[in-house]
Amino acid sequence: MSSKTKQQTKPSVLRHLRASDLRGAAQLATAATAGVTRMVEGVHQAVLQTLGARPGAEPGQTSGLTGLVYRGVQGANRLVGRGLERSLAALEPLFVRLDGEPPGTPEREAVLAALNGVIGDRLAAADSPLATTMSLRQGVQPLAALPGAGNGRYLLLIHGLCMNDLQWQHEGHDHGRALGESLGLTPLYLRYNTGRPIADNGHALALLLEQHLASAPDARLDVLAHSMGGLVIRRALQSAKAQGLQWPKRLGRLIFLGTPHLGAPLERAGHGVDLLLGSTRYTAPLARLGRLRSAGITDLRHGIGLELPLPEQVACFSYAATLAARRGALADRLLGDGLVPLRSALGQADEGQQGLAFMPDRQVIGYRMGHLELLSRSEVTMQLQAWLA
Repeated sequence: MSSKTKQQTKPSVLRHLRASDLRGAAQLATAATAGVTRMVEGVHQAVLQTLGARPGAEPGQTSGLTGLVYRGVQGANRLVGRGLERSLAALEPLFVRLDGEPPGTPEREAVLAALNGVIGDRLAAADSPLATTMSLRQGVQPLAALPGAGNGRYLLLIHGLCMNDLQWQHEGHDHGRALGESLGLTPLYLRYNTGRPIADNGHALALLLEQHLASAPDARLDVLAHSMGGLVIRRALQSAKAQGLQWPKRLGRLIFLGTPHLGAPLERAGHGVDLLLGSTRYTAPLARLGRLRSAGITDLRHGIGLELPLPEQVACFSYAATLAARRGALADRLLGDGLVPLRSALGQADEGQQGLAFMPDRQVIGYRMGHLELLSRSEVTMQLQAWLA
């Protein structure tokens, strides 16, 4: 094969990029440089303090000439970052006219979803073009209004942490499409920034559903939520109730797939790293690396717990998974589906506490099944069809 042919067949990274990605990358680079500089200065100060050196004006800062050097590095980084961002922002309209800003490729959207899951709260606070904006979707474009539904039934699918709406397509299967074809439902997909606090996403979703359903007075809504998505819809219902919104009256069924109602150990393990790194003054500055976890991930530490009951007058279902072949106390707590403990997904509290009120016939456990397999296993699809029929 000639070198020219190889160049033509080799996938191009540039085809996944948009003009606004350049500005977002510049913001990230500036923030990363500032963070690393603060971390290094913190370690430096911890060492100097053992020699009797006077600390800086704020914790983790050095003083004297050393402090001036670090302040200079930070100042130069800010100036360069702002200048680069302004320049790219000015060029962005030209790039848009040249490439027409085509819909993002699945690869690009997957990377952005993961990035938003990890630092999405920071991206949103910085008004970064890389921050995901919440929207209802059907295909690659956000919906300005609800599409027509022959029988008036819509199914809203809400994805989990570090994912997006396109990733309901898993192992060649999409629950939304399958249920739409078998039951005549019209699937709608939510895309949102999973790094934002769950309560904030819930509030935004409540307002978004009120806006869209107001134009379809006869519409009925069912919800299928995977992982974190289940916590978001529960918070949305809480927000809607507090504001007196009307859309919850249209809600018929609420189905959770592997939702960590009582928390996820993945986040608890990260919290343990923070505690270990913060145990001595020498390693405390390094704990900033652990704190790169977003507010959304941190919220998974305790889930929503039992403080918020399941909504009344809505049929609620839970499909939980476990990698084990059968139930057991150790497997339920430590194994689960690889990410979410089985009891957390079922809303089962410890002895002496009242758990979530899932009816026995509205709970199913998938054995030898992982967290992401909930998106594609045929037995899950069959159970969803039975619940939604």
